[in-house]
Amino acid sequence: MEITRENARAILDEYVESPALIRHCVAVEASMREYARRLGEDEERWGFVGLIHDFDFEIHPTLDQHPQDGAPILREKGVPEEIIQDVLSHAEHTAVPRDTNLRKALAAVDELPSFIVAVALVRPSKSLDDVKPRSVKKKMKDKAFARAVDRDEMRHAAEVFGVDFDAHIVTVIEGLKPISAELGLAASQGAAVGD
Repeated sequence: MEITRENARAILDEYVESPALIRHCVAVEASMREYARRLGEDEERWGFVGLIHDFDFEIHPTLDQHPQDGAPILREKGVPEEIIQDVLSHAEHTAVPRDTNLRKALAAVDELPSFIVAVALVRPSKSLDDVKPRSVKKKMKDKAFARAVDRDEMRHAAEVFGVDFDAHIVTVIEGLKPISAELGLAASQGAAVGD
């Protein structure tokens, strides 16, 4: 299988019906592409992995199935084994080592983009332009907000990736801006500023 966005999106569309899960995968893809650009890595590969990382979540919604039971499906579709291992690495219980920048990035961005979108949606502007590291960290302290998100894991994964958490937030915001409308947000006008 050729590693293209079109092929990744075809896999996602075949297995995912939930608009929220599609938005999550697209947001992770955008964040991965932003990191690939910044690090001089293969943007297509990083985006591909980000887009399909949760493709099997609706058919395998539990940790005893996801994402490991999705691997045979990807193999049948001809996805290269290294990419399948990248996908498997985003779940700690698979014990696939996070020994590359791509795998560390995937773990670091898995939860953060959706959390940032949730922060933007509760702001009056509904725009990423108003989301700053300070506002994201303030919402992280509110345990009732997006309660399913493991705050400690988000911070830990960024630390393992070797990025400052505030800079990580800014990078993810920048990655999400071009797809604001697809995420249900108002269009962004400018660059995010760390504060």
